[in-house]
Amino acid sequence: MIKDFFANLAILVSMLFIYSQISNRFPSFFNSRIKTKILLGVLGGLLCNILMQYSIHIETTIIDVRHIPTILLAFYSGAVPALISMVLTIFGRILISANLSSYLAIFISIFGTLFAILISKSQYSRNIKIFSIVTFNNLLFSMAFSYVISESILTLKVLPLYWIASYLSAYLAFYVLGYIRKSQMLFNKYQAESTIDGLTGLNNVRKFDEMFNRLIKDLQSNEQKLSLLFLDIDFFKKVNDTYGHSEGDIVLKELGVRLQQCTRTFDIVSRNGGEEFTVLLLDCPLNRAKEIAERIRKNVEQHPFILNSGKEINLTISIGVACYQETTTDPTLLIDDADKALYQAKRSGRNRVCVSGQ
Repeated sequence: MIKDFFANLAILVSMLFIYSQISNRFPSFFNSRIKTKILLGVLGGLLCNILMQYSIHIETTIIDVRHIPTILLAFYSGAVPALISMVLTIFGRILISANLSSYLAIFISIFGTLFAILISKSQYSRNIKIFSIVTFNNLLFSMAFSYVISESILTLKVLPLYWIASYLSAYLAFYVLGYIRKSQMLFNKYQAESTIDGLTGLNNVRKFDEMFNRLIKDLQSNEQKLSLLFLDIDFFKKVNDTYGHSEGDIVLKELGVRLQQCTRTFDIVSRNGGEEFTVLLLDCPLNRAKEIAERIRKNVEQHPFILNSGKEINLTISIGVACYQETTTDPTLLIDDADKALYQAKRSGRNRVCVSGQ
């Protein structure tokens, strides 16, 4: 019997791992959408039915830890997934056999699930909630098992093992699911941070390169134009030298906000390093790109940048513009051409927009 409980536990942990991988894109929290909650409930019910297929059979009673997935759903996702899992578990139990044991199992499933939903919403600590829910289910099972099984000696042998297996399964399941969820969240966080500039919240140079390479591949199969703005803050070094790097960071963050406000929602704004920024203008001809670049330049020139000290300073930027099909025939040279145009804007007095080749 101990070996059978261990097999049930191994199946539970394995299925939880698979379940967590399937649900990685929609973590099971209370604020999930209703479609997500329904899907989670169905997956939980399927897991309960799988566990029943590997039950321990004693007379007309089958013993397993099918209640654990429903408890997890009640704890992490709320009433809807837990109730769906409960209904699927009941149907699965009736399909196995319809007798007194199955009717009592239905009773245990209903009241155990309702109690789990109720306790999960309480203000008690996590461990107290888990202990209370599992204990309540164990008490229900013990009463039902004692009523169905005629041999008291068999009851005394089975119930202690069941209680141990039930507690062990519950705490291990919560630990495994919590550990996997935490690992997934950290991975998603680090994955996002690898493409986002930590200071401005814009795309970083890695994300820019990824998007740029993807776009130039698409250009080979369509007739759309792609424009690129290369921006640089004029005399930014003086800001850092005069006011300090922390104040310079304020300027960079505010410039990021300015760029997002002056561009279209589907344009790709990035910080490529230091005081250099880029804007990829999708399906944008040269004349429109020049208008957007000039709007950005004027907006920055007229905008007072407020430092942490409360002091207001004014800045200017220089912008280089290049456009595939109009200034640049080879899309792979778009960055070089925009960079050369930026260099021309710097050489010719700064605070201006220069177009590649003009």
